[in-house]
Order: sequence, then structure tokens, then C-alpha cells
Amino acid sequence: MTMLTLQNVSKSFGALTVTDNASFEVPKGQALGVIGPNGAGKSTLFNLITGNLRADQGRIHFEGRDVTTVSAMERCLTGIGRSFQIPQPFEKLTVYENLLVAATHGRNQSEAEAHDACVDVLERTEMLRRANLPAGKLSLLERKRLELARAMATNPKLLLLDEIAGGLTEGECQALIGTIKDIHAQGVTIIWIEHVLHALTSVVERLLVLDFGKVIGIGDPDAIMNSKEVKEIYLGIEV
Repeated sequence: MTMLTLQNVSKSFGALTVTDNASFEVPKGQALGVIGPNGAGKSTLFNLITGNLRADQGRIHFEGRDVTTVSAMERCLTGIGRSFQIPQPFEKLTVYENLLVAATHGRNQSEAEAHDACVDVLERTEMLRRANLPAGKLSLLERKRLELARAMATNPKLLLLDEIAGGLTEGECQALIGTIKDIHAQGVTIIWIEHVLHALTSVVERLLVLDFGKVIGIGDPDAIMNSKEVKEIYLGIEV
């Protein structure tokens, strides 16, 4: 079964085309990595999938339903969750309260209904011991974990991760990889933008390459990374 389909999706800001006729499918249960140089249009692609931006052309289908014109809130309620590259929690709220906000709005549940789900997510993301700590007092790794936990609190079928490993030490990165692998093993479909390629390729089954808004390759990670086009794109970039 196909979870997500993009058909000839384009987005421009004035004369600048940031997503150029993008087409691909993500099967249910798969983990897809997205790579490309800075400015390739990766975050814009996420914003189009989540509904934070409206496509100028093309169609987006989620679980067979056309969601091209559906709001970001409704897409969240139907099962599309995401993390952001720069964590922006409610810093004066506790970790648990941050999840409660995500669960009550992203699942359309009461606080009582959302409680057990929030505790479960805190356990899965190794943040239960920080549940009562204000989010503003968290370390970078903990903020990254909270960002992941807030996305998971919406009960996503499709989880979008935006450079969640960026800025972490090698040990912190490995710990986070373990958590993401566990989430994927539980059946959550994942699309992950990442510059830390060893982290990405340790989880994903396929890689998609963007360059100037165009999808220039999608397939087996080893084959993609060894392709001439990808090597040319990354020439001079430490990967």
C-alpha cells in the first residue's frame, strides 16, 4: 500500500522555483531519506507535504486521499506528523505539558484521553525522567528528543524528521538513531531529511536526492550515493 504520493508538485516564490515538478511515492512502512545541498528545497518539500505551504501545481495524496488543498491541521489529524530542524518547544511548559498540547490538538483528544499516550511516548523517546522539567532547561539532545516526542504525540502514520541529528555528538547521534529505529520498527512510515549521512543510511531503505527543487534520483542508498550525479552535487561538500 502507498502511504504518500506526490504527482508533479511545484512551488515558486516569485521567479524562484523551489520545488520543480516533484513526483515520487512512499510505501506504507518504509523509511525514506532525503538529501541534497543547502537550498535544494528539502524543507519546502516537507512544508508542502504537511500543508504549511500550498502547492502551485500538482497533487498530493495521503493514503489514497487527495490532500492537496487540505489544511495543515487536518493533515495532522489524519496522521502526518513532523519535527522541525530548530526545536521550538514551549519553554515555560514542562516536557509532559508540551506533549499534552501536541496530543490534544494533534489527536483532537481531551487531556484525560491523551495522558496515557503522552506517557507512552515519553517512555519510547527516553524522556520520561524529564517529564516534569521545564522545556527551557533541556540540553540540545533532550530538546531534539522532545521535538521527536511532540511529533509522536500526534500519533502519526507518516513521520517527517527535519535534520534531527544535526549538532549532536557521535554518542548522542547513535542514541537518537536507536530511538528512530524503534519507532520505525513499530510500523511508522518515515521521511527523514538529514546531512549526517551515516545516521540516515543506518535507518532508511531508500534515498531521494533533491537539487534546485528537482528530484534527480531515488532508490537504494548505496546506488544513489555512488551515482555520478550525486557525487557531482556533493563535490566539495564534506559528507
